[in-house]
Amino acid sequence: MNIPEDLLYTKDHEWLKVEDNKAYVGITHHAQNELGDVVYIECEVEGEFLNKGNAFGTIEAVKTVADMFMPVNGTVLEFNEELEENPETINEDPYGQGWIIKIEIENTSELDDMMNAQQYEEFIS
Repeated sequence: MNIPEDLLYTKDHEWLKVEDNKAYVGITHHAQNELGDVVYIECEVEGEFLNKGNAFGTIEAVKTVADMFMPVNGTVLEFNEELEENPETINEDPYGQGWIIKIEIENTSELDDMMNAQQYEEFIS
């Protein structure tokens, strides 16, 4: 299973790629594998401040529909609009072109509560 070392992970199977006080957020390879073929993404919170644990959107796959949750408190800066026409990108490249939102992190100390790659691998094992 692909678990990049340079990302942080949540128990809800989101990942963060942190760049200063901003981060890209997506779902992990494990999550997309469990969901199956992704057919639709809904995210209508661009520009909004959301608290950690709040849903920032839903992901619809062949098997199910699931909420996606904010990993930290922050403002949603951008939604990956490429996913509107090509939601399957999440299955094909979950850690690259399959990113879902870009956020501005309110308090970077919250990142300390997240898992590194090794901890996430143990969590899903």
